[in-house]
Amino acid sequence: MLSDKEKKDKVEEWYSQHSDDIFKYIGLMLNDYHKAEDLTQETFVKSFIYFEQFQYNSSVKTWLFRIARNTTLDYLRKKKKYKIVAALLSKNLDTDVKNTAEEIIELKEDVFYLYTSIKNLKPAYREVIILRKIKGFSTKETSEILGWTESKVKSTLFRSIKKLEQELNKGGYVYEQKFS
Repeated sequence: MLSDKEKKDKVEEWYSQHSDDIFKYIGLMLNDYHKAEDLTQETFVKSFIYFEQFQYNSSVKTWLFRIARNTTLDYLRKKKKYKIVAALLSKNLDTDVKNTAEEIIELKEDVFYLYTSIKNLKPAYREVIILRKIKGFSTKETSEILGWTESKVKSTLFRSIKKLEQELNKGGYVYEQKFS
């Protein structure tokens, strides 16, 4: 059993490694910068409180994302809302790459259509797309975070991509299999 100081040091290490990803994930779920900051902090406080419950059956990152998801859903339930909103997806433009003004405008339009289309999906579809395709978690990790079976993750992802394609097409955007 670790001392409180050793636990604190370990959680601080996890924070430095994973806080940005957790913050972005919560931000994608809430679309609220300040609340995402608060819930990110709360996630790491909970990781300290429940430190002994971590069994190392999954990666630390997966465990932290599970805490982040549950913390975020608890927040939404307290507000009596279950409205998970995909956040603004932004692509950092490399300043070394010479992008024409037209390419930048097209990129911003693509991001807008994608954001709008993801926002229109039902919450389970949004979550699985965010975790699998945007955050890059494996099927196994996603199933652990969501508390689903791997087959449910796969089937929900398949359906969500089809629905995302329909949403993109409704907006006049030509779907190009970017998420498959």
